Amino acid sequence: MLETLTHLPKQAGVYQYFDANHRLLYVGKAKNLYNRVRSYFSFTPTLRPNERLSPRIYRMISQSVRIETIVVASEHDALILENSLIKQLAPKYNILMRDDKTYPYIVIDTSQDFPRLEITRRIDKAKHLHYFGPFSSGARDILDAIYEVVPLVQKANCLKGKKACLFYQIQKCPAPCENRITPQAYAVHIEEAKRLLFDKKKLIDIVKTKMHSYAQDLRFEEANVCKNQIATIQKSQIATVLDMASHDDYDIFAIAIEGSVACAVRMFMREGKIVDATHTLLRNSEGFDAQELYARTLIDFYLSHDTIVPHTILVSESFEDAPLIAQHLQSQSGHTVAIVTPQKGDKMRIIELAMSNAYTLLGQQRKSSSSQESLLQAVQSLFNLSKLPHRIEIFDNSHLQGVAKVGAMVVWEGENFDKKSYRHYHLEAFDEYGQMRELLTRRIESFAKEPPPDAWLIDGGETLLLLARNLLEMHGVTLDVIAIAKAKVDAKAHRAKGKAHDILWGSDEAFKLATSDTRLQFLQKLRDEAHRFAITFHKKSKLKLDQESQLLQIKGIGPAKIKKLLNAFGSFEAIRKATLEELQLHLNVDDALLVFTRYNSGA
Repeated sequence: MLETLTHLPKQAGVYQYFDANHRLLYVGKAKNLYNRVRSYFSFTPTLRPNERLSPRIYRMISQSVRIETIVVASEHDALILENSLIKQLAPKYNILMRDDKTYPYIVIDTSQDFPRLEITRRIDKAKHLHYFGPFSSGARDILDAIYEVVPLVQKANCLKGKKACLFYQIQKCPAPCENRITPQAYAVHIEEAKRLLFDKKKLIDIVKTKMHSYAQDLRFEEANVCKNQIATIQKSQIATVLDMASHDDYDIFAIAIEGSVACAVRMFMREGKIVDATHTLLRNSEGFDAQELYARTLIDFYLSHDTIVPHTILVSESFEDAPLIAQHLQSQSGHTVAIVTPQKGDKMRIIELAMSNAYTLLGQQRKSSSSQESLLQAVQSLFNLSKLPHRIEIFDNSHLQGVAKVGAMVVWEGENFDKKSYRHYHLEAFDEYGQMRELLTRRIESFAKEPPPDAWLIDGGETLLLLARNLLEMHGVTLDVIAIAKAKVDAKAHRAKGKAHDILWGSDEAFKLATSDTRLQFLQKLRDEAHRFAITFHKKSKLKLDQESQLLQIKGIGPAKIKKLLNAFGSFEAIRKATLEELQLHLNVDDALLVFTRYNSGA
């Protein structure tokens, strides 16, 4: 170690600390690697961790036996590389942000005479495109509500027609297709739509009036749509008494930390109004460093997402990397960017509002998760896991005699299954070992986009546990792995409800827990959900293959006609449900009758 510290390069780059078991502990960046890495140590009277380090980093240095460095061209390049390595490798002592959500915007193309409001997740810097947002939730309901109350061109292809449609008759479109409105008059409607984007309270009031009107006319289905829109928009509303005199745009970041839990709140202020907010709850059994957490939060939000960067970013606490991040965002956005910590005035009141939200969310989380936290701690202790397994990915595969081979990954986070993070995979391998190898390899290769969890749970025994560990080691990822396998009774797998005798594998040993053990029941619950998800996807895949096979067996229906039907209907299931008249729109009469007869005769 001393030899490495003596010959460190003096250029910009990234450094990595490893422990005695070659596990990656920490990744950092530096403008000058020699100065930065050596600052972690005291050299007299012997080499030891610097006493001024935070407790978390002090523990990390105490466990380190090896340092590796990567030299890059600039500190900006080091910033990007550091972020990439942390997301892919999830080092034990780094703060890992897993917010992979892309925030939608509502965009208006002002180059058109009769523009529409549309949702997009891609940012184009063209001057004629005006963006509103980002919206963490409710963007679709906000947009639908605006189309409900403001007469606008309802569909993208409406202007291609030359005759007013039903939307004009029900007063939801001013029919520019028949020149019934001028671009100047239509612009008034667009301005009203923009105002409602910033004033959710007014939008809700107007939709409520519409809802009551529909109800009085006995149009209950339309009234119910309005009711659901109101509920969603209300959830996304930010309660605030702030009345900004300016019309500036700000992104606001505030972070509250309590022990091993932190809450990062992001608020978006546009034209002096807070239009939306979102938050991320983080857990790290090693604790948090506020400086690093602010840097990681901003880096993750702006570098990992396609988002509009405002001229001013407000943060509740200054941090060391702020100038570097501001400089990088400036080069990325093409305009000046300042990261500011307000000390007084309206900006300070915004920060106080954000901090209040952060501490409120932390308090709510603390009340709701105490029992679950105890269970996770018990699982961590049993298997000697390096991290509290707050986020767990569970894997299973399914096939029928080598047909419709699929893999499934389900995700547990905190207290619930995170269904938006579920993934399924079509697999090529024929045996279960090869299928699991393929499944896990593909997941590892996606770590750069979707960072690793705290632990994996594999549906299988010791062999698959070792497979998972070897694959992770090959890719340089340190991740805890647990396996769960069905115990055999009289040479048969035993899964009787309430008496599932499963064997758990981890920490290089097997665990046979009582069926009443809550740790076993928790892991069984996770395994069963993965099994359900895998079986469901397998059945869908098998049905699709059967339907494809059924079509291919019809004389005269070749691949070209099948492709034509799929392009028209989207799936084999939709083809099966199609009427004879619908099939005749895409095939000749005889072919349509062949397909219809095959699907409806049971042949």
